[in-house]
Amino acid sequence: MPGIAVVTGASDGIGAAAARALLAAGWQVALLARRKAALEAVAAGHAAALPLICDVTDPAQVQSAFGTVTARFGRIDFLFNNAGIFTPAGLIDEIPLEDWTQSVAVNLTGMFLCARAAFGQMRRQTPQGGRILNNGSVAAQAPRPGAVCYTATKHAVTGLTKQLSLDGRPFRIASGQIDIGNARTPLLESHVRRVKAADPDAPDTPMIDVATVADTVVHLASLPLEANVQSMTLMATTMPLVGRG
Repeated sequence: MPGIAVVTGASDGIGAAAARALLAAGWQVALLARRKAALEAVAAGHAAALPLICDVTDPAQVQSAFGTVTARFGRIDFLFNNAGIFTPAGLIDEIPLEDWTQSVAVNLTGMFLCARAAFGQMRRQTPQGGRILNNGSVAAQAPRPGAVCYTATKHAVTGLTKQLSLDGRPFRIASGQIDIGNARTPLLESHVRRVKAADPDAPDTPMIDVATVADTVVHLASLPLEANVQSMTLMATTMPLVGRG
């Protein structure tokens, strides 16, 4: 049955699509992101939506946002831990230290802070329990060239997910990870444009519709807590993730 969901990075891309799909499926959804106008656009027309300005790298803002969610709805049943960034590509000795620091702050620390807040609420609420779904990306399995910041942080997310899954067992908290490959979002399309600009002969990038990802998130959110998908890879069928040269 639908319940109370929190979606981070909900102002565009996968987060916005997932938030809209959850609302359409009858969930009450708190939408967290930094951009007020974009958040309000996603929430527009949905009485069950609660847009909240939140920088996931700021512990005080995260605690405040999750406190507002529980004050409004009384509990949290599902967290889609989605917020993330992809800094400009480059070899490790070319990447500004600031890009590494920012990547860790958003992709790892931000995910830790939101999982921490959700976990704490889920284990103390009645009925006890809930589900946390981390957006890992296929970069959590295999890197693409020049993506050391993104790859390292997304590999770390896999460790976070496993630990949450283990530690959540006594409290009916199910934790899993979805590794998404090439969903058609503004972030990926801008990356593809940069690749094409650098190499006009580069092969076309296979993509899946972001709505397919959103529908999958709703399905995972709707599973009974007795069932868990620990790890799922959802990708464009012809993307070259599997194989070797």
